[in-house]
Amino acid sequence: MTVTWEEAGWERVAAGVGRCRLPVWDCTAGLVAGEGAVLVVDAGSSPAEGARVREQARSLTGHRVTHLALTHPHFDHVFGAAAFTGAEVFAAVGADAALTRARDREELYEDAVRNGLAGDVARACADRLAAPRHLVSGEWTLDLGGGRTVLLANVGPGHTAHDLAVLVPGDPEVVFCGDLVEESGEPQAGPDAVPARWPAALDRLLVLGGEDALYVPGHGAVVDAGFVRAQRDALAARFGVSS
Repeated sequence: MTVTWEEAGWERVAAGVGRCRLPVWDCTAGLVAGEGAVLVVDAGSSPAEGARVREQARSLTGHRVTHLALTHPHFDHVFGAAAFTGAEVFAAVGADAALTRARDREELYEDAVRNGLAGDVARACADRLAAPRHLVSGEWTLDLGGGRTVLLANVGPGHTAHDLAVLVPGDPEVVFCGDLVEESGEPQAGPDAVPARWPAALDRLLVLGGEDALYVPGHGAVVDAGFVRAQRDALAARFGVSS
């Protein structure tokens, strides 16, 4: 049985395209519905949260989640991936090592605990991480059926060394940006950020979506191209990157 976006607590961004702001870390999860195929963008911060997103996606579309795109390897976006059994998982090239190498898993665990996730939950999540099956080095087009295509684009590095954006063509076009763009606070640059190349990644986002697209940040409200451009300029000034 399907429900409305509002009943499920999701925001409808365009026809067949929506997002929700998950609790605690205000992390975005996205949803793109085709004809019998469903893409979720980012998995939340735990298998329990991922399972809620998965079931809400099924209720909204009437179909199981067939594809999962991970925008970058941070705990609040990937720890829920274990809940999407049977889905084809996509990420940027290099994210596989960041999710499976012992020292990287330990860093994800420590970051999650430092940000307030219970230690036992964080440990179980880190231990269950698996390498994405599909790694995007340039662009990858997904056909979700019914004339719905989605473009996965490796636009980083920037917020991390492995940033993936998701473009949904339409009117309007919608770009899921991951944490390359944040609206609810200043963009966070941790030890795995690549500050010198972050502004260029935002330039690529703007080329990808164009002036009339809706840009869905990793945290916060949907924004427009003007917001992305202003954040690009602020990051360039913050990190001393010449235009």
